[in-house]
Amino acid sequence: MRKILILALREFNTAVRTRSFIIGLVIAPVLMFGSIFAINIFKDKVNIDDKKIVVIDHTGLLAQSLIEAAEMRNRNEIFDTETKEQVKPAYLFEIATPDTVNPFQQKLELSDKIRNKKLHAFIEIGPDVIHPGENAEASKIKYYSENSLMDDIRGWINNPLNNRIRQLRITELNLDAAQVQNLFHWHNAEGLGLVSNDAKTGNIEEAKESSVVETIFIPYFLLMLMFMIVLLSAVPLLSAVMEEKIERIAEVLLGSVTPFQFLMGKVLGGISISLAGSAIYLIGGAVLATRTGYVDSLPWHVIPWFIVYMLLNVVMIGSIMAALGSACNDNKDAQSLQFPAMLPIILPMFLMMPVIQDPLSSFSTGLSLFPLFTPMLMILRLASPVTIPLWQPFAGLAGVILFTVLFVWLGGKIFRTFILLQGKRPSLPNLIRYAFRK
Repeated sequence: MRKILILALREFNTAVRTRSFIIGLVIAPVLMFGSIFAINIFKDKVNIDDKKIVVIDHTGLLAQSLIEAAEMRNRNEIFDTETKEQVKPAYLFEIATPDTVNPFQQKLELSDKIRNKKLHAFIEIGPDVIHPGENAEASKIKYYSENSLMDDIRGWINNPLNNRIRQLRITELNLDAAQVQNLFHWHNAEGLGLVSNDAKTGNIEEAKESSVVETIFIPYFLLMLMFMIVLLSAVPLLSAVMEEKIERIAEVLLGSVTPFQFLMGKVLGGISISLAGSAIYLIGGAVLATRTGYVDSLPWHVIPWFIVYMLLNVVMIGSIMAALGSACNDNKDAQSLQFPAMLPIILPMFLMMPVIQDPLSSFSTGLSLFPLFTPMLMILRLASPVTIPLWQPFAGLAGVILFTVLFVWLGGKIFRTFILLQGKRPSLPNLIRYAFRK
């Protein structure tokens, strides 16, 4: 045990004293969460050039409402209230007479103007929009632009157009607009959590409004944190062991320790690195949540589960990485083996959103109980606002422990065989044969 701890300490010191480890601690969260901060930083950095839009109104009754709404918006909404500087683009609508002889030619000419940047977009209002009939195409409002899916104007035109359509229908029915105002009042259902009892006072507490932070960001943060920790501590074992094998350092070390002690020293070194990295990130996340007022949203009960699952994941992936590293003779071998070995931590990333949307579904439950995916997906479910049955994380933990023991055993057999074997290519049949050989 003493030799294993010495090797683990050596591995830890070698890793944390390198610039790559420090850079990795800083760069990893930037790469994972940088887009979120970039959106917040640059959300006000918009193009304020005028947006010219042509309206082809087959009803002859709706285009003017867009012009009037745009004029009001341009007067009241596009300038900063304090600095009086323009912060949003002005919308400039122009009415075009519909070409009933060759409508496609008219739309082609307008599309060419958009391509040549002389126009931002054009809108076509169908003739049956006010009274939709069987002809669905004639009842549509079509918005044409180069990036219509992400264009804010497409969403903005809905209110003025629909308000005008309602006014026209009310007028046709000879109704007083003031009397039917409440007829079109729209109510949105508010998303709330559950009513609960305060454990300290015993008082009933009103449910809190559901937030994106609790529902999506915190589970996403913990999932990405485990991914980064395994990436920084377990995955590098493959290249580290390979380099020591190529440079004959392993032969020197194996004169004093057994192959199993060598392997476990590497894995325990990875565990110590993961504990250091996770402590930095968790403390940093708690400080950030305190500063931003989200400390009450933190799922403190998940942290012990996170640490246990993370350590088992590091041992499970690290033992296989170290074993595969012992089988590699050059970088080409390492590259061919590293990606397949990383699939247990890569695939859960692609399954994240379905699990967040419905943590209790058979799909989410089944995948989170599959031992290779359990550490990451079970944490994702536990960090969600949904209460997970207590037996599931314990069942998942038992499966992970069994797989970890299996991986350490198989990894040890592969490591013992390949660490001193030079020139033998690490093909799948060879790995399987040596893993299960007596």
